[in-house]
Parts: sequence; C-alpha cells; structure tokens
Amino acid sequence: DSFDILGDGVKELLVGRDDGMIEIYNFESADDPVLRHDYALSESIASIQGGCVGKDGYDEILVATYSGWLTGLTTEPVHREGGSGEELKLSQEMQNKISSLRNELEQLQIKVLQERDKYQQSSQSSTAVSSVPAFSVNDKFTLNKDDASYSLILEVQTAIDNVLVQSDVPLDLLDVDKNSAVVSFSSCDSE
Repeated sequence: DSFDILGDGVKELLVGRDDGMIEIYNFESADDPVLRHDYALSESIASIQGGCVGKDGYDEILVATYSGWLTGLTTEPVHREGGSGEELKLSQEMQNKISSLRNELEQLQIKVLQERDKYQQSSQSSTAVSSVPAFSVNDKFTLNKDDASYSLILEVQTAIDNVLVQSDVPLDLLDVDKNSAVVSFSSCDSE
C-alpha cells in the first residue's frame, strides 16, 4: 500500500512480506526508496493497509496475517512518563474500555471451558466419531540464486510437530536465522 504514515506530506510505500517483515520505504529523492522502519511478525503477511482506524489523529498500519490475525502498528504514543512519585491516572473512557475488555475475556474463557467439556463428553461417548480436521498448508519451495540453495517454507494454521523430508539424493540442510526447527538426520534403508 502507499500511505503517508510519517506525516511528511509524501506517501510512503508499505510492504508486507511472506517472511513476516513489515517495511516502510520513503522516497526522499528521485533515486531509490529508503527503508525508514521495519517490524517483524512471526508469520507471513497476506494484506497490508495504511489509514486511520483506532483513534482520530493517529495513523496506523493494519496487517492481516496468513492465519487470520489482524495486527496494527500505530503512531499513537503508548507510553506516558510521570514525574517522581506521580501516579498515572486513567481517564474514565480508558477505565471503561479496560473493564469491558476484561469482561469479554472472562466470557470467552468460560465459553472455551464449556466447549472443552462438551468435546470431552462427546469424545468419550460410544457413538463418537473421530476425524482429522482439514487445514490448508501454505508452502513455498524457491531457489536462492545467491548461494544456489532452495528455501522450503511451510506455514499451517496449527502447530507443526514434525516435518519429514525424504530424498533419493544426498541433501545438505542449512540452518537460517528464522528457522525454529530442530533438525535430526537418519539414513534410509536402501530396500
């Protein structure tokens, strides 16, 4: 997206990447764009948009991720500093908002417990039918020309416990910074 998130009168380029990076590029001159800010998320970005969403006067970047999470980055200051011994007082509006969010959270926790109990009861009954839930896999296998390697990127809307890679030819697995996997090697029986 293009949006004036820096408030300098010139639109910046907002980029959301598959690796979870959010980047803000500024066009300070007619040459190449300059990276002004970046922020890393833990999953790929499906959509990015700049605008005023939460509070008038404060621009934001709204991001939708692969698994459906919405994340916002705002220009509104989030920290207030008080003097020595000075207590931070919240406005009535902010106290009401916090109270309603706490109530909503408690209701959701109760609902989760009820659904969990319902699932436990139905799974232990004699008529229970078990099935594996269907989920989509976001996968990419791309060639990196710089070091002549391939990158395998797997993203699922649930936890990935194991990934098995089987090959008829010898493979060298390279570790990268964004890799959170623990790699173990085992040789296959030739038969």
